Amino acid sequence: MPKGSKELADARKEEIVNACEKLYATMSFKEITIKEIGAVTTFTRTSIYNYFQTKEEIFLALLKREYETWIGALNALCEEHESLSAEELAAALARILEDRRLLLKLMTMNNYDMEENSRPENLAEFKEAYGESIRALDRCFAKFTPLGEAERKELLYIFLPFVYGVYPYAEVTEKQRTAMARANVPFVYHSVYELTYHCVINLLSRKGE
Repeated sequence: MPKGSKELADARKEEIVNACEKLYATMSFKEITIKEIGAVTTFTRTSIYNYFQTKEEIFLALLKREYETWIGALNALCEEHESLSAEELAAALARILEDRRLLLKLMTMNNYDMEENSRPENLAEFKEAYGESIRALDRCFAKFTPLGEAERKELLYIFLPFVYGVYPYAEVTEKQRTAMARANVPFVYHSVYELTYHCVINLLSRKGE
């Protein structure tokens, strides 16, 4: 392999993922194509296929990067504090998720399709980040709560599905608001912070009973 080729490949992958993130800020997943992504990179569209074979692989790489940022924030929380009360831990986890809107938005997508249309090696890289996010959360609960391993495991597998579903409750479009009003469905806005804080507090309270 020529010297510098790995660095070049990594840089180009990063540029492709950045382009995807930029487009996703204003376009839907369905609207974004390889062609659209290629139009905002510094190299030809066909070159993208040297790094990603499908649009889903690019989105999976973006989701992986967002997981890694979340993991970094969780690890920093453990390193920066010797102890936290249940309320302080809930507030800290809520703030971290509030800052990870892109992660939460990506989680609402059809992960089955993303994974099904990605090569095994790309999927394995993503699963490594996913697994590390579980371990990072567990480290936080292990350090800041008196819960044993079995109790923490039970808590994690309640909290993680909550994380996957919180975004649609905090981000509602005008079209959705109108539809709910017509259907006579009451809507009360709650932020990601509020929803996460109360979820963690309730889970920890139940575990302390």
